[in-house]
Amino acid sequence: MAKTTNAYACSECGWQAAKWVGRCGECQKWGTVEERARRGATLARTVAGAAPREEKRARPITELSGNVAHHRSTGVLELDRVLGGGIVPGAAILLSGEPGVGKSTLLLSVAAHVAGQGARVLYASGEESTGQIRLRAERTGALHDSLFLASETDLATVLGHIDQVQPDFIVVDSVQTLASDQIDGSAGGPSQVREVAAALIRVAKERGIPVVLVGHVTKDGSIAGPRLLEHLVDVVCHFEGDRNTALRFLRSLKNRYGPTDEVGCFEMTGGGISEVPDPSGLFLSRGAAPVSGTCATVMIEGRRALPVEVQALVARSATPNPRRVTNGVDPSRVAMILAVIERRHGVTLHDQDVYVSTVGGVKLTEPAADLPIALAIMSAIQDLALPHTVAAFGELSLAGEVRPVIGDQQRHREAARLGYIHVIAGGTETLGQASQAAGLGSFLGRE
Repeated sequence: MAKTTNAYACSECGWQAAKWVGRCGECQKWGTVEERARRGATLARTVAGAAPREEKRARPITELSGNVAHHRSTGVLELDRVLGGGIVPGAAILLSGEPGVGKSTLLLSVAAHVAGQGARVLYASGEESTGQIRLRAERTGALHDSLFLASETDLATVLGHIDQVQPDFIVVDSVQTLASDQIDGSAGGPSQVREVAAALIRVAKERGIPVVLVGHVTKDGSIAGPRLLEHLVDVVCHFEGDRNTALRFLRSLKNRYGPTDEVGCFEMTGGGISEVPDPSGLFLSRGAAPVSGTCATVMIEGRRALPVEVQALVARSATPNPRRVTNGVDPSRVAMILAVIERRHGVTLHDQDVYVSTVGGVKLTEPAADLPIALAIMSAIQDLALPHTVAAFGELSLAGEVRPVIGDQQRHREAARLGYIHVIAGGTETLGQASQAAGLGSFLGRE
């Protein structure tokens, strides 16, 4: 028998070392290297070639059909948009997200829609009992006779359920809760995750059954377990959203059957997850009369152009260190914009509290948000309101110039569709010229 020796492996990525180290050499995380038992290495052997089966024989690429991977609609249009038209038979899909964001609720709704199309669906959960899933299904209206539930944490038992039910669609929630008694280690470890994922993907490919795997995330937002998990699956999607808001975004990070720049919009309600096919009015709070300190912009989410309202408030500070409070925007970019306004336009802001926020809890991280943030701050300083027909987007440089951004034509089309007559975009204009075009005057005019 092979001799058993002590080895050390990272609990996050599976990287192995001959001796203990404090920091993983692969994922660079501290305190994740643990001692494990490993069988002694054996000498490499030469493997004799085996004749492939007729259906597996290598053929010229021109003789192969390109219609093998065809999409089937799930009944959820926003999910179909992200997946590139629907689910491909035999596809392995990995869905990740923060705890409590609504992954299980979304997949239960998808499973009910697929079951409503006449397919047999198996929903295997290792985190909840069948009674808990039944209560959620009653609340969200996801009850169907073709939807089968199973609460299991053993991989062999889940495979037995698949043989018994013969489903057309499988949901496993989650891959970190299943374990195989053939592999050492607890559920969620790198070796267990690799074995569970490989077994389920093998079933999906051999039988042509699409499988959706739910994946946990770590503190930094990455998918827990070995990086190999993302390479094994065909599609990687991330479900994100703020717990304080009802809006949820589904993003495609990897897709072998479609684009990776699509975004699906959902809304969390008391009755479950509902689609938002046109989220144009979710991030605007337009009243009857214009209000100072607000500016509308158009951001790009995937292939979508969404209007967003930026709000700013400037007030005299009562403390030696003025506050810079942001919500939904990058604090470092706001600090840069304030420095440009103060240096290029002679405005004193070191004794002013500045608050910048977005409407609806949306996050603006692209450089195109620089100009609307600057105009909103200028509007708050002068106490002059921008008209409802004005929208702006552009990147602000340290020299006070407004640069063009990607997706300019798409942003213009969306702004025109929503009724924004006057659009201020990046180009050769300076920030002072942009403020004049927005109706804020010369703004103390120091160009």
